[in-house]
Amino acid sequence: MARPVDSQIDRQRAPEWVDRPERSNTLVMRFMAWVALALGRPVARLLLYPICLYFLAFSPRARSASSRYLGRVLGRKAGLADSFRHYHTFASILLDRVFLLHDQFSRFDVRIHGADVIDEMVMGGTGCVLLGAHFGSFEIVRAGGRARGLKVSMVMYEENARKVGAVLEAINPDLQSEIIPLGTVDSILRVEAALARGEVVGMLADRTLKGRGTVTCHFLGEQACFPTGPIRVAAMLKRPMALMFGLYRGGNRYEIHIERFANLTQVDGRERDPEIENLMRRYAGRLEHYCRLAPYNWFNFYDFWR
Repeated sequence: MARPVDSQIDRQRAPEWVDRPERSNTLVMRFMAWVALALGRPVARLLLYPICLYFLAFSPRARSASSRYLGRVLGRKAGLADSFRHYHTFASILLDRVFLLHDQFSRFDVRIHGADVIDEMVMGGTGCVLLGAHFGSFEIVRAGGRARGLKVSMVMYEENARKVGAVLEAINPDLQSEIIPLGTVDSILRVEAALARGEVVGMLADRTLKGRGTVTCHFLGEQACFPTGPIRVAAMLKRPMALMFGLYRGGNRYEIHIERFANLTQVDGRERDPEIENLMRRYAGRLEHYCRLAPYNWFNFYDFWR
């Protein structure tokens, strides 16, 4: 990932999450967005129950992955009620993204921990990298940044969520355009340009792409592979890094946690690879911490440990 990313991932080598077909229905999502904005959040949230029950019944592979993950993080056998809550948390956050893209950040009760970390990192005007995960809401982090006068762009692989992306882009094209798609020839150039403008760039560091560098880390009781690419990019572009987690706490409540992480601007050559491996293991440890703190907020609905 430290070089321009291939324009198309080799499907013969693609991990399960890349190959998983998108199950979303564009008409249903457009209807949900209309209900949310026209009739309000309470009405739209009522519709999440039948939608989650449908996916719970007709997505056995995702349900099985949810159950296995929840069993690890909860320390007990996960039942259907746990998987339903997992699905409902994901659906609630996706619904709230509609309001956040519609500049309705004020409707949410958001507690921000570590805002001073970002303020310090961007004071020099060189930008910084936020490392996150498919955990909670990255949109609440972006909205919180905007509320503090920061522009936060996200680097994401969107090929397997085109329908969701198209619906959300229609709500606010300007904000959705701040998503930097992973998998295009100019991905890294766009990241570099955003950082050069003094902006904050978020990267999700918990999904691997075959053919890219990984580090094996102890995570929730077993070894799992984590990608080194996001940290390599920050090191290559000589930008400081922080961790970001936007926890959904139910109702309209969110918590944004920002932590100091690393600055590899002075690390070069042979010292870089061991340091990156150490940082990835530290990242996995912090992700495990937040998974245990808010277990229904992690959204990798596939066999992460395989």
